[in-house]
Amino acid sequence: MIKCSPTTILKNSFIFFMLLVIPAITLVYSQVAINKPAIGFTQLCANPGFNTFEVSFSFSPAGSLNPTNQFILEMSDGSGNFASPIILSYTEKLLAATPTSRTLIFSAPTTTSGENYRLRVKSTSPVAVSPTTNAFAAYYKIQDSQFSINNFSPTATFCTGGSLILSIDNPGTGTNDSPLKYPSLKYNWFRVPSLVPIATTQTLTVTQPGRYYVETNYGTCTSDSYSNRVDVNEAAGGATASITSSKGNPFCASAGATILATQAGNSYQWFKNSVVIAGATSQQYQTSEGGLYTVRVDFGGCNATATLQLEDVNFNSSLNVSATTTINKGESKAVIVTTNAINPTFQWFLNNTLISAAVTNTLNINNEGKYAVIISQSTSCVSQKELLFEINYPFIDPNVTLIPNLVSPNNDGINDTWVLPQEYVSGTNTQIILLNSRGEVALQTNSYQNNWPENEINFNSINPIYYYIITTEDNKVKKGSITVVR
Repeated sequence: MIKCSPTTILKNSFIFFMLLVIPAITLVYSQVAINKPAIGFTQLCANPGFNTFEVSFSFSPAGSLNPTNQFILEMSDGSGNFASPIILSYTEKLLAATPTSRTLIFSAPTTTSGENYRLRVKSTSPVAVSPTTNAFAAYYKIQDSQFSINNFSPTATFCTGGSLILSIDNPGTGTNDSPLKYPSLKYNWFRVPSLVPIATTQTLTVTQPGRYYVETNYGTCTSDSYSNRVDVNEAAGGATASITSSKGNPFCASAGATILATQAGNSYQWFKNSVVIAGATSQQYQTSEGGLYTVRVDFGGCNATATLQLEDVNFNSSLNVSATTTINKGESKAVIVTTNAINPTFQWFLNNTLISAAVTNTLNINNEGKYAVIISQSTSCVSQKELLFEINYPFIDPNVTLIPNLVSPNNDGINDTWVLPQEYVSGTNTQIILLNSRGEVALQTNSYQNNWPENEINFNSINPIYYYIITTEDNKVKKGSITVVR
């Protein structure tokens, strides 16, 4: 028989004790129970202006979580299924935390849409999963404002035996935030007074008279995303159409285009001045030009046509000089603007430089250059017109010493006009007379500017001949002929 010393017995007892204690300690850190989370809402109705919600849960026993533990917040699909759970980002509400409870603050994803969502909580160390929360409706209302159908018109018409298509207006600009900007949205159409949807599509085909409207489908969540009401009538004796201009008639083109609109129908075709406008097949047509506009509307079973003489608040202006005018050095030319603009103002420019002292409709010019005048109408419809013109001195070629007997006005820059020596041109008081072959006077002047012929010559398949008589101030006379060739 082997006898053990007291020391040996004590050591063996300690080892046996530790073998019992260590599993117990491990057991404390390897098990945790997470209770059913509590939500502080019955519906989760989020939008861009509000998307903050809370979920609270407790767990036991205290101290059962490892230091490395993390909680995971999961959301089911809209049917309560966790086959592919949505992992939600969250922050902890630190002041609400206790050794056995947590409160998490989270936001709904923008794709949330359904009536039976649920939440659950997981822990990572030790691993545990809570029961799911009670089911709740949840929607992220990405579009939560009123919108329009039927171009905001309160009425529409279809013909007996036909139909009418009501549609949501698009694009969503200005005060009309069209839900069509968000392809994921769904819809419910209603016929007053029933609260039961009659369609869930983007458009509604109407075959019965009544009052109709559409809402964005956010389930049981209250929403401001709904359309105007439209009274649809049946036209047994045929339909009528009209055209309205968004900026009135006349309209101010300088303030931007106006939108022409007609009643809702199944199809449209717009015309301007009785000519088809290619591609203009919508209920609206945008234009910045006046004219006679016509639209043909198919109401389903019958057609109607409407016309509108659209007038642009505009003005006309003209100058008393041509685009190019010649004056002699030292000569002054009064250029006058004639306009029907209301309360007009004038700005004159020489070679793109403002002539600050020139503020009336008349400018006395004695220098050559490129000129412009801007006429502004300072009424509620502010608009401008710019008129351009050029002032030149007579062309004098100092190299010309002989009187040319050939002219070829073909715009090739060579012999285009009859250019005389400097001693006979404007400023020398020399009389120039040109006669055609029939003896008729084609030109007579005492201030020739080397610019003949200014008008087109009729060749009649032959080269015409002209005869000149040049008489200087001291009565010296030169005579000869000029042949005009192509």
